[in-house]
Amino acid sequence: MKNLVFSQTFTSMYEYLHSMTRYFEVQHRDGAARIGKLLLNTPIRTPHVIETGKLRKWKEENNPILDAGSPWESGSKESEQVHLDEMRAVVGDDTLIILPHQSFPPAAPDDVAIKTADALNLVITTSGAVGTTFRTGQKVRKSDLYVLEGAGSLENNSRRFFNTLLELKNSVPADTAVYAPNLCLPENAAMLVYLGIDIVDDTRAVVAAYNDIYLTPSGRFYLDALAELPCKCETCAQLDVKDLMAMDRKKRAQHLEKHNRNMLGSELALVREKIRAGLLREYVEGQCRTRPWLTALLRIADSEYDYMEQRAPIVRSNQMIANTGESQTRAEVVRFANRINERYTPPEADILLLLPCSAKKPYGISNSHQKFIKALGKGRKFVHEVIITSPLGIVPRELELTYPAAHYDIAVTGYWDAGEIAWVGDCLANYLSKHSYSAIVAHVEGAYRDICENVSKELGLDFIYTSSGSVTSHGSLRNLKDTISELCDGRKRSAETVKKDMLRKITDYQFGHGAGDVLIPERAVIKAPFPKHQVYVDKTHLATLVPQYGTLAITIAGAEILLPRNRYVVTIEDFVPKGSILAVGVTGADPNIRPNDDVIVSGSKVICVGRAAMSGKEMEGSTRGIAVDLRHVKKL
Repeated sequence: MKNLVFSQTFTSMYEYLHSMTRYFEVQHRDGAARIGKLLLNTPIRTPHVIETGKLRKWKEENNPILDAGSPWESGSKESEQVHLDEMRAVVGDDTLIILPHQSFPPAAPDDVAIKTADALNLVITTSGAVGTTFRTGQKVRKSDLYVLEGAGSLENNSRRFFNTLLELKNSVPADTAVYAPNLCLPENAAMLVYLGIDIVDDTRAVVAAYNDIYLTPSGRFYLDALAELPCKCETCAQLDVKDLMAMDRKKRAQHLEKHNRNMLGSELALVREKIRAGLLREYVEGQCRTRPWLTALLRIADSEYDYMEQRAPIVRSNQMIANTGESQTRAEVVRFANRINERYTPPEADILLLLPCSAKKPYGISNSHQKFIKALGKGRKFVHEVIITSPLGIVPRELELTYPAAHYDIAVTGYWDAGEIAWVGDCLANYLSKHSYSAIVAHVEGAYRDICENVSKELGLDFIYTSSGSVTSHGSLRNLKDTISELCDGRKRSAETVKKDMLRKITDYQFGHGAGDVLIPERAVIKAPFPKHQVYVDKTHLATLVPQYGTLAITIAGAEILLPRNRYVVTIEDFVPKGSILAVGVTGADPNIRPNDDVIVSGSKVICVGRAAMSGKEMEGSTRGIAVDLRHVKKL
């Protein structure tokens, strides 16, 4: 990255994206949130808090990130270049320098900001790690760190903040860090990181201290309004409110500054742990309640489905807690509903049985569903079971193991709010609008029945209700058994067909509509007991059901069968990989790939299968980090 010139052009977007970056590597992901490392003179682990007071001290201290300041100070390109050259000579290439910037707030008219930039002619050069400011509408310049210009002025303006961040994220390579200055507080740190901010600073924490404001992750308090200090950090443990109020203003501010900075650092440490555990979303859903603009920000982010979904993993090993209204709009929930609508085709069983969900997951092992299954008896294989649930909408029995159907928990009160009823009703109505059945049996009560009655009226369909008072009562179960026996009379469907149908639906869910028929043809044989089914064709092992995630892990032979579809394929350069595929070796990737997807790796010398560590778009736009963790490799 020597002799970097901002006016440099690239012959193609591929060359541009793959020219990045020597200095930033993402190590853990949880949606848009990232734990990474800036490989500078002193490596920085992100999310990271910059001490704003040290940004300009390039002569006094060995800081990994420095700010070259504003061109308003010198007023000429030549003096800025001399200043940069002097800085770089002193600090070396492995110190990141934020290049001279205008520092206009986003509210400044674009024509003023752009004309000013043109007048200053800020086409300057430097070597080593570089940071640049980003402003909506201006040309994006090559950089290792992008600064969201004027971020501090966007507090309480949720729509403008998110739109500005979204434009930045869509304009810069995936393996570059993003810095939001003058905005972070303990109360909003989790949200900023959740949306994709990597670097923040302590400006607000320091300013708050000099205004007698005591910061906590739950909000801010004026010191004189506190009866006691809720924190027991080393600064607060030795003092109380009276001690602080008795100090002179400067000394008190120094103590508050230490506390506020401690709170900010502690909150980011907790956020990093949430990222590692895959639980940041759950934390953010609670944390956003501290300020109305943060709640609005989360809702706006969820409405930008593509941005959030592209970064959300296809499966997680941890439980998904759905305790708020926003849980219903998180990317994994909406994606599940979308895939049912777009990729799922019911098996050839023309009797639909609608059932309520259960607290225990997967549903099939719960006491209530065991009673339903016993009541159905031999008629079960002729019935297509669909479970009605919040927040997922509907779950076909074939997908009850598939994340997040077997991995969520929700507060059970017996009460469904209007939003839940409308969402689940829409999911059921969309499904029944696409798929026809000779009979629809609804073994439901309470809100489930309300939903069924609403959909029945909306679509003009007749539902047969078999429950009377309680779905698990003896009379209700007898009615269910008799109704299904009568409807299924004379039908034929083998147990082997039921197994194949289930695995085909999981395959379609993972790899797209039609993939199940390709991977699991009629001559396929299903071995091993549920939930560890294995797919064989002509004695060749093609795939195994992974009970932990409810998805299929394909073999090399399975990959060779699916490869002609050109879905979920990562193409690599001319080499034989060992262990993992790094992003730098990827030449192309299906944009449908999400983190933790099972993917096929194809090269001139090999075919491999493995699990994606990042999205397909990020694989194509990154030069650092693991793209695919390999499971099997076959040399060609």
